[in-house]
Amino acid sequence: MDKQEKAKERREKRRQEISLLRTIPYSDHQRWWSIDTIAVVTGANRGIGFEIVHQLALHGLTVVLTSRETAVGEEAAKVLQEGGLNVVFHQLDIVDPSSIETFTEWIKENYGGIDILVNNAGVNFNAGSDNGVEFSEQAINTNYFGTKNMIKAVIPLMRPSLSGARIVNVSSRLGRLNGRRNKIGNVELRQQLEDDEALSEELIDQTVNKFLEQVKDGSWTEGGWPQVFTDYSLSKLAVNTYTRLMGRILSERPEGQKIFINCYCPGWVKTAMTGWAGHVSPEDGADTAVWLALLPGQSITGKFFSERREIHF
Repeated sequence: MDKQEKAKERREKRRQEISLLRTIPYSDHQRWWSIDTIAVVTGANRGIGFEIVHQLALHGLTVVLTSRETAVGEEAAKVLQEGGLNVVFHQLDIVDPSSIETFTEWIKENYGGIDILVNNAGVNFNAGSDNGVEFSEQAINTNYFGTKNMIKAVIPLMRPSLSGARIVNVSSRLGRLNGRRNKIGNVELRQQLEDDEALSEELIDQTVNKFLEQVKDGSWTEGGWPQVFTDYSLSKLAVNTYTRLMGRILSERPEGQKIFINCYCPGWVKTAMTGWAGHVSPEDGADTAVWLALLPGQSITGKFFSERREIHF
């Protein structure tokens, strides 16, 4: 058996383990949540987002399913409501500041605040061996800036609790700083982004903006950027790095007001975004997001996960 086959076998075994873990109910002692716990999932009308809403609602939370388009979002929520789940819909476009403002005002009026945010909304315009950059601005605005704007808008709405509020960012291994095949080639920049003490929001913004400038002048191919799905990979690298940064900043909050933030890679999931070419089911793809959102005795923050295990950035 060659290396690839062995790796595939290991992945399949781990997915089987996770499917089994999902069938084990949380004990009353572990359940820090109730029907009054409010979770918000972005980009949730289909795929991984829809499945995250489904699994959280099955655990007995109230889940706000959001999507950019109202009709498809309402239809998705209706499917879950008809299954007896406590799911409500609200329109939300994470790249539109006025949409975010309308949404946060609605949350305040109806619930007072939230306990969990899962940033799932995202886009990818490449498939197979494609690596076009004509939609780079849209990819980075949605996947990084949209996610960041949601986090900033929702932090003031996070309700104080002994269990801590939770933010989970759906990301990708393609955005790893030191991925074997897809890392940033500029060693100096990579070291700056790896340095926890020096890391700043400005540095992350400068990095993605430099790439967008190079896309415009045509020099991006010599920029040392990730080689696979360059715009998507860089947007997710920015999400991962911002998660690390916010993990450090939010850990300074006092007990009772903690917010734990982590990101994870769902794998290559069989959804519309991958052109149905993935090998991971939406149920398995959603699993780690739900696990991180509900983790009892939470103390982990600013980390990156895959299949319920921490992985390196």
